[in-house]
Amino acid sequence: METFRFIFMLTRDDRTVETAMDAAETALRLGIRHIGFKDIGLPVEQLQALADRLRSAGATSYLEIVSPDRERELESVKAGLALGVDCLMGGTHVPDVLPLLKGHDVAYYPFAGHVVGHPSVLKGSPEEIARNAVEWAAHPAVTGLDLLAYRNDGDIPEVIRASCAAVEKPVIVAGSISTPEQINVVRQAGAAGFTVGTSVLEGTFPARSTALEDQLRAVMACL
Repeated sequence: METFRFIFMLTRDDRTVETAMDAAETALRLGIRHIGFKDIGLPVEQLQALADRLRSAGATSYLEIVSPDRERELESVKAGLALGVDCLMGGTHVPDVLPLLKGHDVAYYPFAGHVVGHPSVLKGSPEEIARNAVEWAAHPAVTGLDLLAYRNDGDIPEVIRASCAAVEKPVIVAGSISTPEQINVVRQAGAAGFTVGTSVLEGTFPARSTALEDQLRAVMACL
């Protein structure tokens, strides 16, 4: 059984931060080996440096695609493949993305449900979101689902439970997680893992201090 996964996102408000490399170094020192960034916020040259550094450290790299339109999403997928990231997350145009993945050894976790705007918001009922999760998970090239549960205005635990129960592939809960209680909800609802970015970079996750190292240690203590 896969270990409950913490993915540290080098991002704030759905944008990769300028201090991403320094934050990545702090995470690597702490032994965090699942680290990601968004397709918005830094030029591709800096994203390449990040991807190369994570690869050299033996970490698993994630590019989460939050561009709100089809053309930019497809361009971001191509950029992620060129960067050599291990996992592509997010995006909503799955039928258009799948042909681009052929011949590439990359995991793919598209958004489940109706995702709109930037920062991204998840619309719909638990049942509607789960139906879409089933649709996407039916594709062999889809590794799992990216679920913005805490950006939905409904019953968040049920949103997570419904999608996790509907598919056999792993569900990663991403976006707006900022407390140990939320992480516990994610675990109890059956998700394979979660992402945290904004709260630790802003120093608002409950921890001994606002320093990034203490923030990350507090998240790791929830595993």
